[in-house]
Amino acid sequence: DVYKRQQFANWCLEKGTPTILINNAGFFAPGNIQDEGEGALEQQMAVNLYSAYHTTRALLPAMLKMGKGHIFNICSIASLNAYAQGGSYSISKFALLGFSKNLRLELKDKGIKVTAVCPGAVYTNSWAGSGVDPKRIMESEDIAKMVFAAAHLSPQAVVEDIVMRPQLGDL
Repeated sequence: DVYKRQQFANWCLEKGTPTILINNAGFFAPGNIQDEGEGALEQQMAVNLYSAYHTTRALLPAMLKMGKGHIFNICSIASLNAYAQGGSYSISKFALLGFSKNLRLELKDKGIKVTAVCPGAVYTNSWAGSGVDPKRIMESEDIAKMVFAAAHLSPQAVVEDIVMRPQLGDL
C-alpha cells in the first residue's frame, strides 16, 4: 500500500539521497483477460506499476534537489508485445513502459535519467522446478551487468531502453 511505500522511501532517504533507483517489484500471474480471476488486473497493476510509481514519486523530490540520478524500471518483453497467457501481467508491464517514457520526458532536462529494462526469461526462483533448463534462459547477472553499464555512462548519455532475450529466443 501507499503508506508502506512511503515508509520505505523515508527509510531510504534517512540513508541519503539515492543516485540510482531500481524499481523491480513485480510478479507474473498467467491468464487470459476473458477468464482470469476477478481483481487480477488490479493486483497486477498494484505490484507491477503502482509500486514503481509511488516509490519514484516519494524519492524524486530529493533526487531533483540533488540534480542528478538514474531511475531503472524493470519492465518485460511483455511490455513490448502481447503473448498467450499474458493477460493482466502484460497490460501492467505495458503501463510500466509508458510510465518510464513519460518520466524520461519529464526529467531529461533535470539531470535525471530514466531507463526501461525489458528482459525476456531470466532464471530466478520463479523458474525453479519449472522443468526449463537454466541454460536455456538468461542469468540475473546478465541483467545486472547491463544496468551497471548504463548507470556508468557520461552525464550527457542515456540508454533509454534495454531489451534482452535468451539467445535461443523467447519461451
